Amino acid sequence: MSGPSTPAPALLAWAGRVLGARPSVQDASRPRENSRVWQLSLPGDVRHYLKVSRRPLMYERETLALRHAAPALGAGGAPHLRASSAEHLVLLLTALPGRPLEHLKPTHAEEVRAHRQGGTLLARLHAAGDVSGPWRAEAEQALHTAADDVENHLRKAGARVTSAEQRLVRDLAEQLHALPPLPLAFIHGDARDRNLLWSRDLGQVGWIDFGRARFATAVQDFVSMACGIWADRPDLRAACFQGYGRDLTPEERHALTCLSAVDAVRCLAWGPAHDDADVTARGRRTLDRIVAGVFA
Repeated sequence: MSGPSTPAPALLAWAGRVLGARPSVQDASRPRENSRVWQLSLPGDVRHYLKVSRRPLMYERETLALRHAAPALGAGGAPHLRASSAEHLVLLLTALPGRPLEHLKPTHAEEVRAHRQGGTLLARLHAAGDVSGPWRAEAEQALHTAADDVENHLRKAGARVTSAEQRLVRDLAEQLHALPPLPLAFIHGDARDRNLLWSRDLGQVGWIDFGRARFATAVQDFVSMACGIWADRPDLRAACFQGYGRDLTPEERHALTCLSAVDAVRCLAWGPAHDDADVTARGRRTLDRIVAGVFA
């Protein structure tokens, strides 16, 4: 369920002061719980977005990403943060050209080009963050954190995961603890087609929605696509890594399988609880592929 169709008057007044004029407002929230995003339009087709983060941590992550890492993506590669308010968890963002790739009907050539460019932008983002000090500790702990979440996901998924599947998932999660050090990065955290905008007019892409951006292992940024669109489109996987500049190492590929098993049970827990058939189906399909040994 999305939030209110219009922002609170105080937020709209704040945005108007930053923009220097009172904008017209259109609800741009996604059809999911607690999504609160509005398109603000000014004369001359100047558009911005007013976004209220769902949680303080997501606000902190998005502001950090947009201030310190996303500028490395270049013009049009990510929104520009015009202003923010920690008190209200609100961000005022510039609009990027294009629409989410999942909402379009691109040609095959456009899809390949979009994923290749998306991979190039992810490579820039991954190299943008300063992985030192406390950030390095966070990144080095990321695989262990993912592994430790598996019991909670399995408990919530319940009978939707068989005993044999539970044993397999637990084993794969445990293997995350035993992996050698993997490349660290500042990751987008939710890299998938719904957050990849494609502009047909400009022939370029940009990433949006950095509320899950963080320091982690680089491979963690590919879980969503590996469990989603890449399942049927190895050509898009190849295009993304071509743009990224390298393929995954054997250790990263194994980590991707382990992380995808954890993601599968997370989906099987979260999807039914929120009446989201797509997320549930994604979890079941991913787990079936892992059990069958065809996940790559």
